[in-house]
Amino acid sequence: MPGDRAARSFGRRDWLSLAALLAVVLLAYRPAWNGGFVWDDAAHLTRADLRSWRGLWRIWFEPGATQQYYPLVHSAFWLQHRLWGDATTGYHLVGIALHFATAAMVALALRRLAVPGAVLAAAIFAFHPVHVESVAWITEQKNTLSAVFYLGAALAWLRFQERRDRRTYLVALVMFVLALCSKTVTATLPAALLLLHWWRRGKPSWRRDVLPLAPFFLLGAVAGLFTAWVERNLVGAEGAAFDRTIVERGLMAGRAAWFYLGKLVWPADLVFIYPRWDVSQDVWWQYLYPASALAALAALWALRRRLPGPLTGALFFLGTLFPALGFFDLYPFLFSFVADHFQYLASLGIIALAAAGVARLLDRSPPWRRRALQASCLAGLAALAMLTWKQSHLYADSETLYRATIRSNPRCWMAYSNLAGALVSRGAAAEAIPLAQKALELRPDYPEAHNNLALALGSRGRVGEAIAHYRRALELDPGYAEAHNNLGFALAGRGEIEEAISHYRRALESDPGHAGIHYNLAMALVARGQLHAGVAHLRRAVELEPEFLDAHNNLGILLARSGRLDEAIEQFRLALRIQPESTEVRQNLDIALARRGAGAQQ
Repeated sequence: MPGDRAARSFGRRDWLSLAALLAVVLLAYRPAWNGGFVWDDAAHLTRADLRSWRGLWRIWFEPGATQQYYPLVHSAFWLQHRLWGDATTGYHLVGIALHFATAAMVALALRRLAVPGAVLAAAIFAFHPVHVESVAWITEQKNTLSAVFYLGAALAWLRFQERRDRRTYLVALVMFVLALCSKTVTATLPAALLLLHWWRRGKPSWRRDVLPLAPFFLLGAVAGLFTAWVERNLVGAEGAAFDRTIVERGLMAGRAAWFYLGKLVWPADLVFIYPRWDVSQDVWWQYLYPASALAALAALWALRRRLPGPLTGALFFLGTLFPALGFFDLYPFLFSFVADHFQYLASLGIIALAAAGVARLLDRSPPWRRRALQASCLAGLAALAMLTWKQSHLYADSETLYRATIRSNPRCWMAYSNLAGALVSRGAAAEAIPLAQKALELRPDYPEAHNNLALALGSRGRVGEAIAHYRRALELDPGYAEAHNNLGFALAGRGEIEEAISHYRRALESDPGHAGIHYNLAMALVARGQLHAGVAHLRRAVELEPEFLDAHNNLGILLARSGRLDEAIEQFRLALRIQPESTEVRQNLDIALARRGAGAQQ
């Protein structure tokens, strides 16, 4: 129900409010500015083999080249890597900036729709701790980036509804495509726009409202189906863990919907990985979740003529959540059926509804009560910002995050396994062993836990036990590249070179762009006297990872051994650019230069 033009415009006070909002957002997320990489950040950020212009082409036109097919997000990561490499602060500041931009666009969109409390809604969205996972976790730039284009498309569409000009329509369509290329949960936008048309004018017009959205619906459906295919065939959302009946999926959806609403209303005990509940169509009380949700919707429907806002907010919330409620298989469902980042966009329906209710209450209150309510709103926003600041601390590094997850969810086998892996990486193998064993106690068929336990055991000199766990990991997942590589390394250390070479080759079948595997295979081949093949794999290693010091140095040694001194000298010089203080590389370069000088004198 639109108001007049003045009510829909932004004044100086509103812009000052947004400036204050930015300052508070930056402070609230200050603990995460320098946070490290967690969980699958390494898989999402640009791999060495994708950092070239050719790699950028692959990001767009080769599904499977990246962890998920969200080419705009991975292009953004590609650009950021060129700007600041592996320094995490840049990635975090971009995520925070995108989150603020989303909040500002929420205010603009609600003001254009003449929804009361637009700036309040933006502040709640910006400060709400349930969004920390989307902002502080680098991987979830797909949430913050897609939200900017989602709201950009919505704003352009609202302008098109006023102007009915082709240029604005194309802007909205392009923005929508960019949103889909960032995350396909944005495919729900055209349905949300029709919902807004119903809220503003009643029954949508086929010619004015529905028909122009047909290309949006078509693009959204294609993107959604393609993402479902990618999740199943490339990401791994398949198998017994995903075999559920439609009734069980309905039970999941009903419980998840109430869970998300509860975390919005009372954001306590937020966890990176929530406990994964058991779903059974034979347990009567589980039907209460979907039944009560349907009853609530029926009540809102009955009130729609007098109060259309609550039904609109609820339908937006549920409709935007729909792709993550359980009707479609998502890989994270292996660990939990819910996650904070799944409701990043959906939360807008409830937040806008709450802010509008507060704004109307303020307008209808006498001055003394209005001041008390305003003070309560400021206190509530301050509490949300403090909770966000507290939650942001958990993203300082992977160890902090996993330890907090285990405290809140002591049966989270993934957290035990990943914490063990993080500890092995920093040399704390003794502490890692019982954690990996706990993960296997909770989930004996988890190949990553077998791999991490093997790494820890191997670091403690228990190579035989490590090899047994690598083999078990490969029984569970024959294409597990990391386990093949680690097993190859362990076998090579025991002199079993032929089998090691076999496992390195198997690893490269699954992960051909891994420079470390090429390096390990090269060293094993050289040990078998296959110098030419070793040189080829070392060249591939430095091509994939130009900063790979040992690969440059050993490639130089092999080239020098083959009499190709000029090429060897080039590799030693490249190695010294990476690490100028390396005594070993300096000696190798001096020897190669001396040999070349001696040859020139003969």
